[in-house]
Amino acid sequence: MNKWVLVGLLALAAGAQAQVPSQVQTLAPATKKDLVAKVLLLQQPAIEQAAQALAEQPAAQMMQQAGMALQTRVAPEKREAVGKEIQAEVKKYLDQAVPLVRERAVKLAPSTIGVLLEEKFNEAELKQLITIIESPVNRKFLQMGGDMQRALVEKLVAETQGAIEPKVKALELAIGKQLGMPAPAATAPAAAAPKAVKPPAKAASK
Repeated sequence: MNKWVLVGLLALAAGAQAQVPSQVQTLAPATKKDLVAKVLLLQQPAIEQAAQALAEQPAAQMMQQAGMALQTRVAPEKREAVGKEIQAEVKKYLDQAVPLVRERAVKLAPSTIGVLLEEKFNEAELKQLITIIESPVNRKFLQMGGDMQRALVEKLVAETQGAIEPKVKALELAIGKQLGMPAPAATAPAAAAPKAVKPPAKAASK
């Protein structure tokens, strides 16, 4: 699988992670803090998604570096096995890191985002914000996010793959050169088929 298609698949996977809560418990806000708490509750999926992206970033960078190393430092017959081992390690990291960071982000939201909301919005504005977030049209739009991203990415990958792949390859070679990595061996052209040898002409009979 080439890297440009992989980028598209990763983008689709990221879009699929975004979820919109189908129902948020209706509060009876009496104070500004209550209103801020409700906004944070409504925005919890977005907070968790941002935290997940943060936790996944180091793994994505290491996967990119590993992909380059596989092509330059690992024998072709061993690449598939080594690649699977690397994927297993990445999955192990994500299974441990993502839940931890997402949980911590939700706990930190009141003392970070919540404080900013209290400072920048008055009660009337917070009520209006909640109305916008809870509106059926807004919910429908957010729920379509995965489908819209999928449609765009699939078309984008199909139409730019031919132009982008050579650039990705050139970037890999340039980075490898800077790091002192040997360039991947070029595939030798197929040998030309030998020309048919004409049988020797028969000697003329006397």
